[in-house]
Amino acid sequence: MSHQTGIKANDTLKSFFRSCRDGSIRAFKISIKEEQLVLSASVKDKKGTTWEKGFDKIIVPLVEENQPCYILYRFDTKTDTGYEWLFISWSPDTSPVREKMLYASTKATLKQEFGAAQIKEEIRASISSEITLDGYHRFKKAAFEPAPLTTREEELQEIKRSEVHTDYNVSSKQQTLGGVAFPITESAKQAILDMRRNGYNYLQFQIDIEEERINLVSAENISIEKLQSKMPVNSARYHLFTFKHTHEGDYKESIVFIYSMPGYNCSIKERMLYSSCKNPFCEIISDLGIHIEKKMEVDSDSELNEKSLYEEVHPVKNLHRPIFAKPKGPPGRGPKRMIKSQNN
Repeated sequence: MSHQTGIKANDTLKSFFRSCRDGSIRAFKISIKEEQLVLSASVKDKKGTTWEKGFDKIIVPLVEENQPCYILYRFDTKTDTGYEWLFISWSPDTSPVREKMLYASTKATLKQEFGAAQIKEEIRASISSEITLDGYHRFKKAAFEPAPLTTREEELQEIKRSEVHTDYNVSSKQQTLGGVAFPITESAKQAILDMRRNGYNYLQFQIDIEEERINLVSAENISIEKLQSKMPVNSARYHLFTFKHTHEGDYKESIVFIYSMPGYNCSIKERMLYSSCKNPFCEIISDLGIHIEKKMEVDSDSELNEKSLYEEVHPVKNLHRPIFAKPKGPPGRGPKRMIKSQNN
């Protein structure tokens, strides 16, 4: 796993983050100078210009041929938390290896300080054609296209297809419904990858029922004492939390998947969707390299504390099985009869 560099945003950049969320800024560039994240340039929004029309004119002039940087470009869409942004990591092949490693290792810190929930998508570019609008659309298309199958994978797929479509009998296999597989947004995917690299210890996800996708709500580092405050009281959520603890003298970090459903405060449709999407979503998380140690379902934040998590991850094994007790016979049946055999 990669380690963070310890480089943080300076005060000027932090102040800029707070001021750019009102829609007046279309894009800005961030660089690393003197072991700090600094604001290098910003571009104000022109009224009446959509994000697509201004993409090439704004992004291309911001990058330098041999110098990595970060660029945040604002979309026109908004969520409950504010405008959505595109995060661009510019790391040209011609830049020094040390510079590329430095920017790669600091990316998670920048996203955390800006607010990972505001980042809708992320692209990584190393050549100029990748930071154009056409390059962005190519990236989007490639992200949703399945990877080409190997010969062996095609064979297994054909076997599976034939098993499902054969006539049903006592020896045939039947296809069952394993859940509803909603896609996840690029920001949710990147947050999971960042968590795998120790960028965050807590992620929260929400199902967008209208768009039928899973969005990232927050990505941050919190203490276990603050975990309870992350459970909404009127809506369901998925949570990923790295539970750091000791067990039998050894230090351990166990990733726990928590499905919080606050009873009947949610609609029937919401309860059904969250329940159906849970297993397919966990499979996506596993495919992205995160091993889920324990899955939990809670309906109250009081169930989330250090003791309960520990007991879930390390359940007590009952080594003393109760001895089987022979049940008593029916009452009033009288003494046992002695039957003697007679030999003629």
